[in-house]
Amino acid sequence: MTEMDMQASSEAEVARATERVAQMREQISRVVIGQRDEVDQVLLAFLAAGHVLIEGVPGLGKTLLVLALARTFGGKFSRVQFTPDLMPSDVTGHVVFDGGSNSFRLRRGPAFTNLLLADEINRASAKTQAALLEVMQEGQITIEGEASKLAPPFMTLATQNPIEQEGTYPLPEAQLDRFLLKIVVDYPSLEEESRIVELVTTGHVGDQLEVSSVERVMSPEDVLELQRVVARSMVVPRVREYAVRIVRETRTWRGVAMGAGPRGGIALIRVARARALLEGRGFVTPDDVKSVALPVLRHRLTLAPELELEGVTSDSVLGSILQKVEAPRE
Repeated sequence: MTEMDMQASSEAEVARATERVAQMREQISRVVIGQRDEVDQVLLAFLAAGHVLIEGVPGLGKTLLVLALARTFGGKFSRVQFTPDLMPSDVTGHVVFDGGSNSFRLRRGPAFTNLLLADEINRASAKTQAALLEVMQEGQITIEGEASKLAPPFMTLATQNPIEQEGTYPLPEAQLDRFLLKIVVDYPSLEEESRIVELVTTGHVGDQLEVSSVERVMSPEDVLELQRVVARSMVVPRVREYAVRIVRETRTWRGVAMGAGPRGGIALIRVARARALLEGRGFVTPDDVKSVALPVLRHRLTLAPELELEGVTSDSVLGSILQKVEAPRE
């Protein structure tokens, strides 16, 4: 096979992968009204084999989005409501004694799944939050010294309420850094909200989530192939350096107490590769990096108290950084 043939094959592979992702988008849009950016960001994290932290008030369809995503590839879905009395074993599972066989056996927790929705994760204690660290980072769960690998694809989608502070435990920086993206879900527009009310109240009893119209368009193995296509997207040195310069700028910016670490630059490239696939390309551009910088980096910055008192946000700081750091152009 010549070099030209290899390039043509790669382009055809990217085209097929882009079409598959478009099918997932279309299926999810059948039940998730609006929120196009939020849906795309979840897909970006999924394609990059990462985890997401979703921030938004209750009732904005976060659970519906995860359910719809799971149905598109026939994946397993688990939801855990995090509470102050939740124990780590309630998430990962535990060993129990079986009187019938006179032996111990493993009772698997909800983390043994493809998509794990950790609802209101900041309501659980630090000990329970830490139980997710190994799951998210290593893709495995250790119980009684025995490690069990999770079947890929695996993704944690954690939600937190930005309003209520009483009875919550802020996520430690080490855990925040494990999330590839932090997605902020806002209220829908008037037209979108009217459409949501129409869908839920027409021919339905109560307000139960309805995802039966979402069809399976691929298998878990197909998802893994999509992730491999994303990982092979080309990143030229100047684009990689652009991502690193953005991250390094967060460490010296006025009013930033702690900037993004090296994992921030790695995350930028991973998500930019996924964004390139969504755009039908097998190579990353500076615009790919710039367009994903906010969700990738907003949770990796710690602002000084005086900036927070002035109403400055991580997003506004990142916006200024993106204006300052010059993107490479041909």
